[in-house]
Amino acid sequence: MRLTQGAFSFLPDLTDEQISRQVEYCIRKNWSVSIEFTDDPHPRNAYWELWGLPLFDIRDSSAVMYELASCRKARSSYYIKLNAFDNTRGVESCCMSFIVQRPSNEPGFVLHRQEDVSRNIRYTVHSYATERPEGSRY
Repeated sequence: MRLTQGAFSFLPDLTDEQISRQVEYCIRKNWSVSIEFTDDPHPRNAYWELWGLPLFDIRDSSAVMYELASCRKARSSYYIKLNAFDNTRGVESCCMSFIVQRPSNEPGFVLHRQEDVSRNIRYTVHSYATERPEGSRY
């Protein structure tokens, strides 16, 4: 199963050149870029771990690509994504987010169906990755 979160998720994985072009686009729009990683990509897990600090006022995409390479080296079996933020309205609102690295094996999710009162049905999504201890999920 292939995780489909963020922009470009239905396309083949982006090359480093394509990622760099997206970063250059963000820089031209004066957006700040951050790098995040996780080993639990549950759809409701909106808070991935931040790699370093957000890259404010960066004018060269090579700085972002250097940080991405460092994150990939340290977290080679994790999901890694880039986020772009626009602060022109006084808040950090996410304008773009896309996955730049995936583990070699993506175990996926299972949908649990539960009967509830008054014949209501509840659904819960469970990640197969969380069945293993943190740090060894992939």
